[in-house]
Amino acid sequence: MLLVWTGGPSGRGRPISSPIVTTTPDTGSNAGSIVVLVSGSGTNLQALIDATADPAYSVRIAAVGADRDDIEALARARRAQIPTFVCRVADFATRAEWDVALASQVAAYHPSLVVFAGFMKLTGEAFLGQFGGRTVNTHPALLPSFPGMRAPEEALDYGVKVTGCTLFVVDSGVDTGPVVAQSAVGVDDDDTVQTLHERIKTAERRMLVDYVGRMVREGFTVTERKVTIP
Repeated sequence: MLLVWTGGPSGRGRPISSPIVTTTPDTGSNAGSIVVLVSGSGTNLQALIDATADPAYSVRIAAVGADRDDIEALARARRAQIPTFVCRVADFATRAEWDVALASQVAAYHPSLVVFAGFMKLTGEAFLGQFGGRTVNTHPALLPSFPGMRAPEEALDYGVKVTGCTLFVVDSGVDTGPVVAQSAVGVDDDDTVQTLHERIKTAERRMLVDYVGRMVREGFTVTERKVTIP
């Protein structure tokens, strides 16, 4: 894999300013490998596990990492015989030490791409210094609209007719990275937060599987805020 990074992340909460990242498909022993980081039930992880069962998908989950023990996402990985690791913030004296340890554990698997699949921790300088530009996350809204933890609720409260989900490249901010893909979801008059969020999650899983596969198989470029897949 060729990885070139020019520029760097700006302050937390602001989008990265002028990165240029280019990746090309791997051809070595770890070709097509990803590491997935999780914090909860693992429905997005399961979608990726199901996709990787098809040889034509050409992506391998090298490991699943978590920031907590005893979650269903880890059980899903173990049932699929995928290596797992846990890196808890509470086990380190500082958040920065945790960030270094997380980066080290991910790096041990030499992934082409890191996928946050419901991973509920912000990573810092050590992690982004190693994996910035090749880590992706999802958000249940059409960013930059409705960032943060209450996106479906805020979309309903605002009265929008269309919302959706976003796949983006992780940077030092919160839901501020360059957009890889978006999928629109209509808002029904009788929607509740739960019914709307369920439809968004269905669209999110499809988008995640599609674009993670494309990014790994075909490579991608991040220039300023534009993400291009050949």
